[in-house]
Order: sequence, then structure tokens, then C-alpha cells
Amino acid sequence: MCGICGWLETGGRDGNLTAVRRMMSRLERRGPDHEGSFSDGPLAFGHRRLSILDLSFHGHQPMIDRERGLAIVFNGTIYNHPQLREELQSLGHRFASTGDTEVILAAFREWGPDGVSRLDGMFAFAIWDMRDESLFLFRDRQGIKPLYHTVGDGPLRFASSIPALLAAGNVDTDFDPTALHHQFTLHAVVPAPRTIFRGVNKLPPGHWMRVDRNGNRTLNRYWAIDTAEDHDVPADEWPDLIHEHLLDAVRKRLAISDVPVGVLLSGGLDSSLIVALAHEAGVTPKTFTIGFEDQPEEKGSEFEYADPVAERYQTEHFRFHVPNEQVLTRLPEAVREMNEPMFGQDAVAFYLLSEQVAREVKVVLSGQGADEVFGGYFWYPKMAETEGSDLERFAPYYFDRSHEELMAMVTERFRGPDVTSERVKQGLAGAGRGSFANRVLGFDASTLIVDDPVKRVDNMTMAWGLEARVPFLDTGLVEAAMRVPAEYKLAQGGKGILKRIARGRIPDAVIDRPKGYFPVPALKFVRGPFLEFMREILTSDTARARGLFEPAYVEKLLAEPDRHFTRLQGAKIWHLAVFELWLQEQGI
Repeated sequence: MCGICGWLETGGRDGNLTAVRRMMSRLERRGPDHEGSFSDGPLAFGHRRLSILDLSFHGHQPMIDRERGLAIVFNGTIYNHPQLREELQSLGHRFASTGDTEVILAAFREWGPDGVSRLDGMFAFAIWDMRDESLFLFRDRQGIKPLYHTVGDGPLRFASSIPALLAAGNVDTDFDPTALHHQFTLHAVVPAPRTIFRGVNKLPPGHWMRVDRNGNRTLNRYWAIDTAEDHDVPADEWPDLIHEHLLDAVRKRLAISDVPVGVLLSGGLDSSLIVALAHEAGVTPKTFTIGFEDQPEEKGSEFEYADPVAERYQTEHFRFHVPNEQVLTRLPEAVREMNEPMFGQDAVAFYLLSEQVAREVKVVLSGQGADEVFGGYFWYPKMAETEGSDLERFAPYYFDRSHEELMAMVTERFRGPDVTSERVKQGLAGAGRGSFANRVLGFDASTLIVDDPVKRVDNMTMAWGLEARVPFLDTGLVEAAMRVPAEYKLAQGGKGILKRIARGRIPDAVIDRPKGYFPVPALKFVRGPFLEFMREILTSDTARARGLFEPAYVEKLLAEPDRHFTRLQGAKIWHLAVFELWLQEQGI
């Protein structure tokens, strides 16, 4: 919904509004409708608004409660804000706006930071308490909305993106070796709180943090995933129970908006089911599909699957086809807008699609999260069938590179121990009480997904002032899905529960088709102008001076890009090129 940023001075000086305005400028695309700032002693807030709820000036931010001495900047949407408003009114609170921001402020006034547990939605927000000069930062349970902050000496700065933080200046951009290991092993996933920079962290999902005027920080967790399966529910009852949760998730994401809501219709099961459930909820949304040029090995569009769904539900359907020449021309622009370096080729697809969609609507529903929550990817059954330790079952199907290959990829000063294997072992061990397969889904849904598809979709849509809502990551739905025994989710080649719900609601051809991945084939099968583009990046003077990648490894990939794919079928040369390009686009 918006872009937020702030500066808390810990050295006895006033907050730096000039630096905050620089951050706001970098966040303009996230919030093109209004900008506002606020300062109070050591604190300075900045806000860029995308108007979704209460389109009047009453919804502008930063929003101030002068009676209690509170100020807030907020990014996201609270789906239960009407119910919370009624409860707070019964407790004596008065409201001047009809949006959700003022409800959050009143909830904090009534219940303090623990009030975050009452919020149902996607959010990242900061509250300044003027009475005791303390700053509170909050992030939603699934990490749908981003929130980065600086670490180390000096003032605390926070923002909705790393590029915005960099605009404030004096950020430590030395690489974090542990984060680099994660980046190139987990296909660009760097689990919170780390980022690739030593001087930047991200607030973990399901957490809030208090920072006092002296810079002392206290991190608190308010939500954790539970993967304990419920074997007492008969198998035939799970589809109806999950359908009820999913319908509710779609219905409230359609209802809580003062502007029209569309659907990104990829042609897959997940987005097609959203269209069907929107119809069940009494809404016929506009639908949007994008396609790219085919490569000999892979088709570049899924129009043949999306069109019948749009026809069945009589949606106003928009199809966009992007030629390779445009993909190549727009690559630097798309990469520049990334919060962090992203390897998923569909990041570029979402960026180009969002540009077109934003001309029609300001809010869309998207199907991200369904594969991770309901076991839709091919590697989940393979992991479940493999014997051995958690790591031995997980790594062969998920890691992009072995530790040995990664050590050969980077130069000596970036080499170290196999920290990613340790992080995954800890993550799987701490993912709850379920079976191995369910713990994998829980670890993915609570940790890995946050920094792959979820970050990608929010980032690329908000780059065009378009808010993406993800029903499959509704908290109630996720909690219910984790109770479903893993074998039911992995049935029928994956997403067995969703396929049973979809049968009769969407065409069988969509349900029974091979799994699609929103392809941009030219970034997977790298050749011709795309290969030359990546060669120029990786052999540039800037890349050579950086000294991150071993030249021999780079030359090996450039010589035969079609022979070097990750276990998840990503082009390794693209991983290196987009990482270096992102750094260059950020001026690093």
C-alpha cells in the first residue's frame, strides 16, 4: 500500500529529515499518491502513500495521536479493521478516518505492542511513542510486507527497501559472508534478519522490535508456525474445511478496498482457483495474463490455460505479450527496483506485467504461497521419499550449489564454513512437531518463501504503485493447512487438497496440466543477446574490481550456459549476472 521510512538519532541530535526525504524519494513508486513527513526530537518519519482505503486526506500519513503522543507510518492492509474499530469504539476510542491506519494507532494506545497479535493482514509499520521516546517496528506473520533497518553504530534508519536505506547514506555495504552463502545456495533466499550487507538487517516475520533513544533494541516474537498434523479429522472433511478458509481469505481481500480489485491470472491452478472463489464470493474481477516468446525448450506463455478460466467466469480479461527485445531492454530497470538481488526469472515478468495492470486497477490478488503451503513443487515428494537426516533429505533437491562448488565460485576472501546447511538444519528442527514433510512445508512457508516469491511479488508490483494481496498466505488458512497431514497435501503429485477443491470449479485441463512456473524462457536458456548482455556485466571493470567471483568459474558458465543449471532448473549464469547487475544499479 505504501512506502515507509524513518530515522532515530541516538547521539542527542534531532532526527535527520533531509535524509528521510531522500529515502522518501526512492520510495515514490511504492506510494505515488501522497507524501508526508513528521519529526519529534530524535525521530523523523517519512511516508509515501498508495491510496487504497479512505481516499480522503484523513488517510494521509504520518498519522498523529497528539492526545496520547503517538505517531505512525504504516504499509499494508488490515483486513479485520472494521471489527477492531467497533471493539475500540466500545472502549471509548473516537475515529476521524474510515481507514485502517488510525485503527492500528488506537489498538496500540489501548493494548500496547501486544495489540499486533489482534491484527489480521499484511503490514509493516513503525510507531513513535513521544512520552518515553521509544520506537516500535512491526512486521506481519508471513513477512508479506518488507521492513529493513540499519545495524551497527550511529542512528537507526528503517525503510521499505534497501535502495531507500542506501539513499540515506553511510550504510555499511560490506558483504556478510553468511548471507552470501545463503544467497547462492537457497536461490536468493537470505533468511531474516540477515541481508547481503553487514550494515542492513530485516525485521523477521511475526516479530516486533522496540528501540529506545539510546539505541538499545529488544526483539520480540508474537507468532510462530505450528506444523503438528491433526490425524483425527477424516480425510474427506479436509477439502471442505480448507475451502471455507480459502473462500474467507479471498472474500475479505476483495471486500477491504475502496478501489476495484483484479486478479493476476497466470493460467495455473492457484490463480485460476482465486478467480473461481471470487465468483463464489459474488465478485467478477478483471483478470490479467502475460506471455513471453517461446524458446525451443519451453513455451513462454500460458494463455491457453488462462483464457478458458476468464471465459468461464466472464471476466474482463487482459492479455499482454512481451517480445524478447523488450525484456532485454527493460532488464536493468527491473533489477534496479529490486529490494534485494532476486534470482527468480519471474521477477522480471511481474515487473512488466504490473506496469500494464496498474493502468487498470490499484489492487490485485495473486496466487503466491499455494505451492509452499500445500506442497505443489516437485521437490517436496522427492524429499519425503528420501531416507536420511533432515539435511540429507532436503539439500539434494533444493540447494542451488554444493558448498564445494560455492567455494570454487567465490574468491578466497569470501570463503568460509557451510553456514547454509547449519541454518537449514536449525530451521527444520525448529519448524514444529509435524512429520518431516510437514516441517519442510512449515519452514518454507515461514522462512524461505518470505525471501523468494513473496518478496518478489510485493516488490515488483509496488514498483508500479500496485498492491498485491496473497490469499494463500492468510494466517488462518496457513494455520489450518499446517494441520492437514502432509500426505493429503502431497497427493496427486502435489496440492492434492487444492485440486479436490478446484475440481468442477475450473477446467480439468488447468488442474491436470504440468506444473507451470510463470516462465521467461530467455532468462533460463541464456543465449544470443542475453548471453552477451550477461557477459558484459560479469566481465566489466566494476565486476572485476569487486573481486567476488572467481574468473575461471565465470568463464566456465559463459562458455556453456546451457550446461549449468541449478537443481531447481535455474540458469547459474543468470544468478551471477543479476547479482552483479543489482549491485551496479545501486551504485555499489
